[in-house]
Amino acid sequence: MLATPRVLALAERATVAAVADALAAGTTTVGTRVELDHLAPSPIGAEVEVTAVLERVTDRRLELAVRVVGGDQPVARGRVIRVVVDAAGFLRQAGADAGAAR
Repeated sequence: MLATPRVLALAERATVAAVADALAAGTTTVGTRVELDHLAPSPIGAEVEVTAVLERVTDRRLELAVRVVGGDQPVARGRVIRVVVDAAGFLRQAGADAGAAR
């Protein structure tokens, strides 16, 4: 079966791909909120289609609708909020936070 954490990972990947071409050089996005309803099971080996559509932009905040479909059956749906950040600054901050946690 397609586990919910895997559905979430597929949805996240779709949101990243949906906005990648629109980002300015040196920026990336980070996820800040996810709402996901896992509606139906998918058997092992089943193919699913995952789509993400950018619905709203507010300053650096991006709101995307996600949908996972297996055949003609809805498997999951939800919303993902991502924020545009400076890639180098984010990686520096993440490295500093990782060092502080040790």
